[in-house]
Amino acid sequence: MLKFKSPAREVQCAVSISPATGDKIASYPFHGPEKCEEILAQAAEGQLAWAALQIAERAQYIARVGVILRKDACSLGQLISLEMGKPVVAARGEIEKCAALCEWYAAHAEILLADEIADVGGDGEAVIAYRPLGVVLGVMPWNFPFWQVLRAAIPIMVAGNGFILKHADNVQGCAAALERAIAEANLPTGLFSVVNVTRDAIPAMLADRRIAAVTATAGVGAGSAIAAEAGRNLKKSVLELGGSDPFIILADADLDRAVQAAVQGRFQNCGQVCIAAKRLIVERPIADAFVARFVAATKRLQLGDPLDEDTEVGPMARVRLRTELHDQIERSVGLGATLLLGGRIPDGPGAYYPPTILANVTPDMPVFREETFGPVAAISIAENAEHAIALANDSDFGLSGALWCGDAERALRLARQIETGGIFVNGVAASDPRVPIGGVKQSGYGRELSHFGLREFTNAQLVWARD
Repeated sequence: MLKFKSPAREVQCAVSISPATGDKIASYPFHGPEKCEEILAQAAEGQLAWAALQIAERAQYIARVGVILRKDACSLGQLISLEMGKPVVAARGEIEKCAALCEWYAAHAEILLADEIADVGGDGEAVIAYRPLGVVLGVMPWNFPFWQVLRAAIPIMVAGNGFILKHADNVQGCAAALERAIAEANLPTGLFSVVNVTRDAIPAMLADRRIAAVTATAGVGAGSAIAAEAGRNLKKSVLELGGSDPFIILADADLDRAVQAAVQGRFQNCGQVCIAAKRLIVERPIADAFVARFVAATKRLQLGDPLDEDTEVGPMARVRLRTELHDQIERSVGLGATLLLGGRIPDGPGAYYPPTILANVTPDMPVFREETFGPVAAISIAENAEHAIALANDSDFGLSGALWCGDAERALRLARQIETGGIFVNGVAASDPRVPIGGVKQSGYGRELSHFGLREFTNAQLVWARD
């Protein structure tokens, strides 16, 4: 039986608050030890039945999940908008992306998980088989309440594992909707389950023998604590802990395309994206032109009600997050950054914050040194390409980044010098099932998506048969 303390707070439930109005949407009582025990027992039983299926059979179930998500895209998109403030057009796009993810793994899992023959020089036959580990605990964030979960869970499950979701408190409605959608696809009972607990319960869950591993997308502090508990129990962990992604624009870049990409890369989802373009590093010869065009383009963004089809930037997910972002901006201005746009908390309800641009940003400022999880762009000037790379690497984070350069050969050479898990040349950072995502330094370790994410939570078991 799981043993953990009751939530160390007066509130005994997770509360969903509208970021647009500040009104309460719903509350979800936290699960106690008995309910968690029931969830774990069902997950362990369901995983055994699931692992016994052929990969092709599991893939068919995963394809059904994609069909169900696409069928319900309008209602699920609206739920995302209500709970965390994403503009509804983008929210529907998130559901479509999840459906495409399911389709991709359904089509490719059998090949990517196929047994591999090892060359042992005629000394019998050696086969490497990718076997599931068991039930994986997923600690997930609110900023992409469906995509972040499924980009971890779908490859984990198609590999034969179970998945228990501990979602963020403010998107428990999305968590419940995900659980219903997967149940509708008739996967084994308990294979995908939601456990509504506080962080206080995570150590006990990781200590339980039925939890084989953990994957988490979180801040550095929470991720470090989860990694420590996983290590204490010798459990595999994969961590994606955010970043302060550089977006480098060199003097020979296509300026119009770079400006458009910078606006998209920084302000999509109200800037609440781990792989957002957070630090814009511009080579001096084009700095004035870039800044003028970037400010003008940012001014045209439509800030408003996330349920309005014309809204491009909705509210931040929580008032507390807005307060923290505003503090980072004010401290940076106090150190000499120039406020070009925004930077003011608007009157009225909700957690709205206008798209904000700071220039003359230096490495000692919070908006350069810390992760800024909201709609603020920090612009720094580089004297040349080498200086731009040095500024990009002057960070404790290393998740993703972008490099804009007119010389393709030079761009590829420079890209390899940037200390990130991924670098996008003349493009916006994105997550896609065909390629891995993950970071270095304090951005975490391990990979999600592609065949890397599919095999992260498997036992690469050697079977060597000699005559």
